[in-house]
Amino acid sequence: MSLAIDPNGERILSDALVTTLKDLLGERFSTAQSVREHHGTGEAYHTAALPEGVAFASNTEEVAAIVKACAAHHTPVIPYGTGTALEGHTLALHGGVSLDVSGMDEIIRVSAEDMDCTVQAGVTRNTLNEYLRDTGLFFPVDPGADASLGGMAATRASGTTTVRYGAMRENVLALTVVLADGRIIQTARRARKSSAGYDLTRLFVGSEGTLGVITEVTLRLYGIPEATRAAVCSFPDLEAAVNTVISVVQCGIPIARCELLDKTGMKMICDYGKLDEYTIGDTLFMEFHGSEAGVTEQAEQVQAIAADFGAGDFKWASKLEDRNKLWAARHNGHYAILATAKPGQHTMSTDVCVPVSRLAECIMATQEDLAQTGLVSPFVGHAGDGNFHMAILANYGDPDEDRLAHDFHDRLGKRAQAMEGTCTGEHGVGSGKIDYLEAELGEAVDVMRSVKRALDPDNIMNPGKMLRL
Repeated sequence: MSLAIDPNGERILSDALVTTLKDLLGERFSTAQSVREHHGTGEAYHTAALPEGVAFASNTEEVAAIVKACAAHHTPVIPYGTGTALEGHTLALHGGVSLDVSGMDEIIRVSAEDMDCTVQAGVTRNTLNEYLRDTGLFFPVDPGADASLGGMAATRASGTTTVRYGAMRENVLALTVVLADGRIIQTARRARKSSAGYDLTRLFVGSEGTLGVITEVTLRLYGIPEATRAAVCSFPDLEAAVNTVISVVQCGIPIARCELLDKTGMKMICDYGKLDEYTIGDTLFMEFHGSEAGVTEQAEQVQAIAADFGAGDFKWASKLEDRNKLWAARHNGHYAILATAKPGQHTMSTDVCVPVSRLAECIMATQEDLAQTGLVSPFVGHAGDGNFHMAILANYGDPDEDRLAHDFHDRLGKRAQAMEGTCTGEHGVGSGKIDYLEAELGEAVDVMRSVKRALDPDNIMNPGKMLRL
């Protein structure tokens, strides 16, 4: 084993592994405390868990060499992109080496004719869309944060546009992956469909770094719509807003975004984003894509449905700068919530997803539960696909408040599962929802363990995440 213990009880890397990584990477391998701290903390409330070292890779071959070296010394490898994951995915729970792919930021190929592209794993979604601007194409999956595309594939990310364009699962065509023994594989070719062999692409999409390190991603692209319009509309209560969404989806209206905010969340983002023009109430943010005639028709249909549920007037944003301001405020919801935190408070960010027909029931029950706890947590939802998020404000250093928040979180996950939903529609399992996965999928988790053991027999790939071995 490469991990030793220093006199203070802290794990350290073996001299042999450190020498190998320094010879390979030079100054791009670091054991500096500040670098380790940056890679051993997350966006959420989880306790920091620092790696013993951080390796910064620049290409697939370097990733393979790093993984081979770590495998030879039985040392954990924790893939790291931009660090925006919310369930402790990048924490070094068992020490080891954080493998940072943020420097792998090359856009390798764009095929406008085939409407696809291949990028290194460290390219972020905003960087890709900026690069694509003059091609007439864009990549639609939008989780809010400017996450790396490798990380988005690894966590099976989705977001505000999922209701129209799907999640990463639907938009990744192929991957290049480094396995736990250092082998490099390509999971598929560029064809839009294939019946050849097991669907390894879908195996690694959502594997959260536990089966291998994603180094390149081939993505499906879309044409930039001729017309785009965004709208904001308030409702008399949360149930009316949710029922509007359900009706829109059931009518088959191809709405591009449909975001739900309760009064608490709406006030937070309006105060933080200085959106004085909008009503503070239970609200839907919507966006329509298509031709001018198609967008007009979609908007009229949605307005008619919303009116049946007592909606107020629609406020439209057709100019790009107005839409950008609106969606920036929505995407900055995490920071808007933190801006209201009292001293000592932090947020526990979580999400669940249920069949759209059960969404109103789940939200209403959760709203009543929240009121009884006295905790503060806005409801923010990708309502068009049955997914909603909560950021539970609490002082997690106070044992009583910590338990109150965790008990509420526990009831939320179990409530969603009881409604034939899932404990996470977007954030992933990470280290925070392992027990919920067991309850949700039962014997299927044993099959996942078999796959994990086959591909990573020494359990060096992001151990402590997704599965308990």
